[in-house]
Amino acid sequence: MHEGGFPCRSGNGANEALSRKLKEFEPMAKIKKVECIRTRKGGVWTIVKVTTDQDGLYGIGSVSDMYNPEAVVQIVEQLLAPILIGKDPANIEDLWNTMSLSGYWRNGALLQTAIGGIDMALWDIKGKEAGLPVYMLLGGACRSAVPCYGHAGGNDIAELREDVHRFVEEGYTVVRCQLGGYGGGGFLKGPQAKLPDNAWTTDSVFDEHVYLNAIPRMFEQLRLTFGPEVQFTHDVHEHVSPIVAIQLAKRLEPYGLFYLEDALPPEQLGWYRQMRQQAATPQAVGELFSNPREWTELVSERLIDFIRVRVSKAGGISACRKIAALCEAFGVRTAWQEGGENDPVNQAAAVHLDMAIWNFGIQEINHFRPEEREAFPGAIERRGGYLYVNDRPGLGIDLDEAKAALLLGDDWSSKSYHQPYKLDRKADGTLVRP
Repeated sequence: MHEGGFPCRSGNGANEALSRKLKEFEPMAKIKKVECIRTRKGGVWTIVKVTTDQDGLYGIGSVSDMYNPEAVVQIVEQLLAPILIGKDPANIEDLWNTMSLSGYWRNGALLQTAIGGIDMALWDIKGKEAGLPVYMLLGGACRSAVPCYGHAGGNDIAELREDVHRFVEEGYTVVRCQLGGYGGGGFLKGPQAKLPDNAWTTDSVFDEHVYLNAIPRMFEQLRLTFGPEVQFTHDVHEHVSPIVAIQLAKRLEPYGLFYLEDALPPEQLGWYRQMRQQAATPQAVGELFSNPREWTELVSERLIDFIRVRVSKAGGISACRKIAALCEAFGVRTAWQEGGENDPVNQAAAVHLDMAIWNFGIQEINHFRPEEREAFPGAIERRGGYLYVNDRPGLGIDLDEAKAALLLGDDWSSKSYHQPYKLDRKADGTLVRP
C-alpha cells in the first residue's frame, strides 16, 4: 500500500479497495452561477465569476473591454451563462468549444473575450480543486520568474532618457521607448501642420514621414546614452502605411531592437513577407488578433518573432497555450499583450502561461494603484524587472467584491458609459488606423 492508502498491486482485492476509496471523494462540482462584476473607476474593468455548487469553490476571469464592456456582459449573461449552468467545470476543452460554437458566428473579439474570461475562471476552479497553481497544471515551471519590460516615454529625447534611466535603475533589462503617445515624433501642430482652409481638426496631425525620420534619431540618441546593454522595443501602433513600416524596420536595424511592435495592421498582414525579406529588425504583432487565421500563417511562415495577443481576447488560457505550442514549432516566442486599461486577473493568467511555456519571450508590464491591488488580493508581484506568481491554488488571485465596488465611484452608470478609442488624423483629415 502507498502512504495515502491506495493499493500498489493489481487484482480484485486491490480494485475493491480503490473503489471504496473513490467513493469517499466528494461528488463532482457543477456550475451554479455565472456573473459579471464591473469595477475600477468608471467601470472599465469587468470580471466574470463562475460559482459552483461546492461551498466556497469559484473561479474568476477577465472579460474586460474598455470600449464595449456592456456588449461583453450581455454575451456572458445572456448567451453563455445559461449554457454553462449545471455543467462540470472540469471539462474545460468541451465547454470552450461549446461556447465558441453557441453563437454560430465565431472568433469575433467580443465573443472571444467572453469565452476567454470564463476559460480563465474554469482553470482557476481546476487549480483550486487540485490544490495547485495553474502553471503547475500546464506542465510546471520553465523558469523561476517572468522577465517583463517597462514603458518609458517623454515628450522629447531628454525626458525619454530620464525615464529609461529610471527603469534601468529599477532592474529592467528591456524597455519600450515612445516619444509621447502612439505615433509620437510624427505629430505636427500650428503652422508646421500646414492644414487646409477647411481643416477637419485643429489638433495635432500625424505625418508618417516626420515619424519615419524621428524614431531612428530617437534610438540613435538612446544608444549613445545607454550603449548596447539595454534592450529596446518600440510600438508603431499601426500608424504608418505598409511601405513606410518596412522602411522604418530597415532604418532601425543598426540600433538592435528587441522587437518592433505592431508595425502593420491586421488588414495588411501580407506585407510581413516583404518586411521579412528586406529587414532583420525582429517583429512582434497580435494586439488586435482574435481569430486563429490572423496568426497561423505569420507563425508557420516564420514572418514574425513574437506573438502579442491579449490572453482574454484570444480565448483565454486554453487558446493561448495552443498558440504557444504552434509558435514553439516555428521558433516564435510569446509576448502576451497588457494594456494600461487591462485588469490584474488577465495579467495573472498571462504570467501563469509565461511560467509554463518554454518559448516565452517577454511579458508586458501593467501597473495598479494600491487600492486596486487591495481589491484583488494575490495579484502578481513585480520586483525589479521580474514578475512573480504566488503558489496559491488556481490563479492565486481573488476579488474582494466590496472593495471592487468602491473603486467604481459614486457617479458610475452602465447606461451612460461611453469611451470610444481616441483617433488621430492626418493634415487632410484622413483617419490613422490605431
